Amino acid sequence: MSNLRELRSVIRGRVLLVGDNGFDAARTPWNLAVAQPVSAVVEAADADDVAALVRFAASAGYPIAAQPSGHGATGDNAGAILLRTGALDELEVDPIARTARVGAGVAAGRVQAAASKHGLTGLPGSSPVVTTAAYTLGGGLSWFGRKHGWAADSVIAFEVIDADGHRARVTAETDPDLFWALRGGGGDFALVTAVELTLFPEPRLYGGRMLWSADRAPAVLSAFREITATAPDALTVWAELLQFPGADPLVALDVTYLGDPDEARELLAVLDGIDGLIGDTRAVMPISELGTITAEPTDPGPGLSYAALLTDVDEVVINELLATPIDPLLSVQIRHLGGALVRPSDSPHGPLVEPYALYLFGLPLTPEKTAALHAKRADLIDALASYAVDRKPFTFLAPDESITAAFAPEAVARLRQIKRDRDPRGVFRSNFPVLG
Repeated sequence: MSNLRELRSVIRGRVLLVGDNGFDAARTPWNLAVAQPVSAVVEAADADDVAALVRFAASAGYPIAAQPSGHGATGDNAGAILLRTGALDELEVDPIARTARVGAGVAAGRVQAAASKHGLTGLPGSSPVVTTAAYTLGGGLSWFGRKHGWAADSVIAFEVIDADGHRARVTAETDPDLFWALRGGGGDFALVTAVELTLFPEPRLYGGRMLWSADRAPAVLSAFREITATAPDALTVWAELLQFPGADPLVALDVTYLGDPDEARELLAVLDGIDGLIGDTRAVMPISELGTITAEPTDPGPGLSYAALLTDVDEVVINELLATPIDPLLSVQIRHLGGALVRPSDSPHGPLVEPYALYLFGLPLTPEKTAALHAKRADLIDALASYAVDRKPFTFLAPDESITAAFAPEAVARLRQIKRDRDPRGVFRSNFPVLG
């Protein structure tokens, strides 16, 4: 292997090696519970810098692990060069064509702010600080997925650096295999420096959170089931059991509706009969403020999560979820899926036919707390075994899982073949390596 100090003569951006001031901070991922034993950190100045890094790594024998902000890190990158792409921050919105070109370092909230000025929206998830490119490489399960499908289905083209350090623009016509793999199969095949997306006309958004004390959870979850059984595709509702440290347990419903607010209130009218409402932030809101609904953290912290797809949320599921307190979990979330997510999708995951997703989250602050979180997760999943499906969206994978938990066997086989064909030397190492 070449001396990593040679990187400083190749890269115009910042290079940090083991022992340098700032190295530990630079390699730290978003999830502080994950360690990243990398050999170097490169903060690329632009796409040319990325290409130069790939050529260096390919000749020197180092794999590259690309992370714009560290979301989704698993720690499976020992000895790698960690690439930060935050400086690739170009953002161009074409309101006439209803498209956006988004650099690899651009966060979803910034895309929403730019698009909303023209009455347009992308297909973001719940967090405004996750980068659009990385989220889309994982498929992208959006607030608006019920109306518009996977975020990856909105991709027009990827701008990439291949394993030989060459730049290319990848589309369904120019390179159908690589285009397919990148639309939800992760970043193990090429380094994406920018993505071109279709935007959608959505001038009105009604959304917010309703909050009750946990004793109202049976009524709230029953109403959630009733609403989601007949919800139009423009309506998305997520239910959440919450247990914040030092506070009483709560139950919440998070809502978005793309359309007239009076229609939304009518669709949600059953909730008006549940008394004891603590808070209600529902209102007409700018699409650029979508991230305020769940108010997910915008700063790094430790976390332990687990997800499963559910075939139903009936009385049995509700009773099992409420049988015992969710502690030590911080939250138990149920997302309503369906709608356009069920339609055909030429992507690694394909159609998402299960109507609900379960997402568990806790804070692994001590070894004892971590063990308790794993035990609680196992108890809940065992209790829901007849409803839980083995597969789950790529972006919901936990660090100890692999792509076999996200994709059908035939998709896994195709992804692995594409990896062997496009990156035979293993230059790229994604958070979830397809050959792992």
